[in-house]
Amino acid sequence: MDNILLQAPGHSSGQVSLAVAIIIVIAAVIVGHLRRQIEQGDLLQPSLFILLVLCSVILYFVVSLMNPGYVEDNEDEKDSANGQQKAAGSPQGPNVRLRRCGYCMVKQPLRAKHCQSCHHCVRRYDHHCPWIENCIGERNHPLFVLYLGVQLAVLLWALQVAWSGLNFQPFSWTWLQSNLVLLLSFLLIIVCTVVVTLLLASHLYLVSCNTTTWEFMSRHRISYLKHCKVENPFDQGVFLNLWRFFCACRLVAWEKLYPPEESDLV
Repeated sequence: MDNILLQAPGHSSGQVSLAVAIIIVIAAVIVGHLRRQIEQGDLLQPSLFILLVLCSVILYFVVSLMNPGYVEDNEDEKDSANGQQKAAGSPQGPNVRLRRCGYCMVKQPLRAKHCQSCHHCVRRYDHHCPWIENCIGERNHPLFVLYLGVQLAVLLWALQVAWSGLNFQPFSWTWLQSNLVLLLSFLLIIVCTVVVTLLLASHLYLVSCNTTTWEFMSRHRISYLKHCKVENPFDQGVFLNLWRFFCACRLVAWEKLYPPEESDLV
């Protein structure tokens, strides 16, 4: 269990407060609508919405507290390679020359990167998310994408309720005073919905290509990509990429997929 949930990397109280504030705003927008449904005897939609909100909150804290895939500083290179080969279930691949991290001095598996914020090397590093104050890596990346999906469902639901609750009339100060809170909440939900939609779409695209945000943005600076003759040496097709990402509950030895002729350039 301690391989999954590790010490929390010092969460910003401001970011947590902002997350709680957004949840409160969404709840305030939709609570009146749900109360009317409960009074009418409709318990399915209120129960489903509460379940979605609880799932969103739980996923937020799980992803933020979870070990994203830190490279252990006491791993022996040979034992680590053998363990990864057994976990991946693949035959012996090319002898990839791995680099040693200049900060924590550990042997970095392929696609790992040192995070300056977490002070750890992270396997299949995607990015450091300031929203959850944790790295997104090989272990928690699938849950992060799932969190974005659940969060988008909650936002779209709240957006629909807020839109239906606005009583559109010719503008007047009386109308503005009676609808100000709902209008501001509606605008806030729109902004959050656009941000989450763009994040979810970009991550699904990158996952389908079996690449990461770091690799996509910094290909020209990454040694195992800028010298590689193949555009993406890890791409195995959309279906296999998605299956490996969401369904393979184990660390992957990415060295086995790297072209043998490029192994000395890593």
